[in-house]
Amino acid sequence: MNDIEYFPLVTELGEVIGKATRQECHSGSFLLHPVVHLHVFNSAGELYLQKRAENKDIQPGKWDTSVGGHVDFGEEIENALKREVAEELGITNFEPVFIMRYKFISDQEAELVHSHYCIYDGEINPDPIEISEGKFWKIAYIEAQLGKSIFTPNFEQEFLKIIGQLKSLWL
Repeated sequence: MNDIEYFPLVTELGEVIGKATRQECHSGSFLLHPVVHLHVFNSAGELYLQKRAENKDIQPGKWDTSVGGHVDFGEEIENALKREVAEELGITNFEPVFIMRYKFISDQEAELVHSHYCIYDGEINPDPIEISEGKFWKIAYIEAQLGKSIFTPNFEQEFLKIIGQLKSLWL
């Protein structure tokens, strides 16, 4: 059995141009690889966030996007999103809405983020290996905590990009 995890390498338009291992992508090589994000809102307009487990190789112990995960080599974006949502939160019945695609560069990696949202009021069962805690947050409280090292930098940047357009869903 092959335990090596491969990610596609992509252009900024999402075209696959090669593959690399997880380790290669997270080693400071800045090889651009795709990830999927899902922002899970409830019907009251609160946003579900997950607290990353302490054993994660990137941003352990920080609050982060509802779901975030890598696209496997050979996997379509939509399938990766469904797989990650099922794995991380146990949600299989949801309607994702595409928000945007953008390039994110941290101090360790470069990701092409495919960001989505959904409105979901069902049961959430976070994976205890990936996620140490999860809960719905009021948007005003998230806004008040930005810049205080509570959230991952990627979540903060993406939240600021999307929240204006998503607030209108509840106004």
